[in-house]
Amino acid sequence: MSLFDVSPLAAASTRKVPLAERMRPRTLDEYVGQDHLLGPGKPLRLAIEHDDSTSMIFWGPPGTGKTTLAKIIAQRTEASFIEFSAVLSGIKEIKQVMVEAEKAAGFGSRTILFVDEIHRFNKAQQDAFLPYVERGTIRLIGATTENPSFEINAALLSRCRVYTLQGLTEAQVIGLLERALRDSERGLGAQHIETDDEALATIAAFTSGDARNALNALEVAVSLATGRGETILTKALASEAMQRRVLLYDKKGEQHYDIISALHKSVRNSDADAALYWLGRMLEAGEDPMYVARRVVRMAVEDIGLAAPEALNLCLSARDAMHFLGQPEGGLALAQAVVYLALAPKSNAVYTAYAAVQADIQNTSADPVPLHLRNAPTKLMKSLDYGKDYQYAHDVEGRVAAMDCLPANLANRRYYTPTDQGREKQLGARMEEIRRIKSEKLRPEN
Repeated sequence: MSLFDVSPLAAASTRKVPLAERMRPRTLDEYVGQDHLLGPGKPLRLAIEHDDSTSMIFWGPPGTGKTTLAKIIAQRTEASFIEFSAVLSGIKEIKQVMVEAEKAAGFGSRTILFVDEIHRFNKAQQDAFLPYVERGTIRLIGATTENPSFEINAALLSRCRVYTLQGLTEAQVIGLLERALRDSERGLGAQHIETDDEALATIAAFTSGDARNALNALEVAVSLATGRGETILTKALASEAMQRRVLLYDKKGEQHYDIISALHKSVRNSDADAALYWLGRMLEAGEDPMYVARRVVRMAVEDIGLAAPEALNLCLSARDAMHFLGQPEGGLALAQAVVYLALAPKSNAVYTAYAAVQADIQNTSADPVPLHLRNAPTKLMKSLDYGKDYQYAHDVEGRVAAMDCLPANLANRRYYTPTDQGREKQLGARMEEIRRIKSEKLRPEN
């Protein structure tokens, strides 16, 4: 069998092949989901119907039909189909495939090269495709669960169209499961299994829009039922087959950043329920709990600040509790911290004040420390007026001295402006009192 032979459909009909593979759609009419791309007049359907030869990248969660779409395109366009795994293949295999593709092109044959998990190729491997894509020797179709703008070389990405696939809805997944139960040729129809109202909904809900996982779970559930001599697939059997919900998450991918962003923004918006939910999504999916703890500490200093200064200690304690207890008990400490942060008064006054300080450090001259603030441990330094006119605050009325502490070029610069939230309201009143005392001491005597 050459590299360009497509596996015969008969091989996929054997019962040794997983149900998800046997039920793989063969035509666009069988394909479920991605209506925003494949509906009448939509961009990908038009590209397929018009036999557009442009290379493309399919970006979407697992089990949304990326490989299936590539195979359907190859069938519709009567092109040879090569399936290539970025996990198992290297630069040597790439070059071999390109040589075969060029030979085929010389005889007028078109080749679609499908690269699964293309984001796993390094820069050199991705660059190896460029000349062949440019010359039209191959039509590259890449599949990735990662954001292409981060993971695909700009040069290769500019030569491909990116299509974003979405996870299937629960109703779409249930439709696929029902089809598999009815199909006697490729599916489970020969088993004559009935289902109660909740069984398929349970599988659909647990698999988070992943058709492959849903079909695999159905196959296990039906196997459990038939092994026990039962003819009805119940919710209990479906739950037993699933064991644990499949959560869409990649600790190094976009889901990681999206969910931590959702957690942080929920806290900032004082939504304790949403904050708890997103925290749970991360921890239950296997995120490093200490990473979450570090981000929670960051929320305390960035969004709560001095409006509730005790928040920082609470979050540091939650971090220590997680380190000491581990999961799952430590998760409760983080949950406690997250709820407190969400409900606490909010202030980013120190956060913005320090950003203004950083900007001034970068954009203004680094003037020397005023003489009256300098230390004078030697006679020479004293003779140069180091420390001259310094006023010891504890010895003056109100414990506020009438002297400037910023460099001359930043005199009277104000960075920190307290809000009226929580403790900061008191801090703001104290700042006004300090300004009043200074103003009175600097006022010329009549």
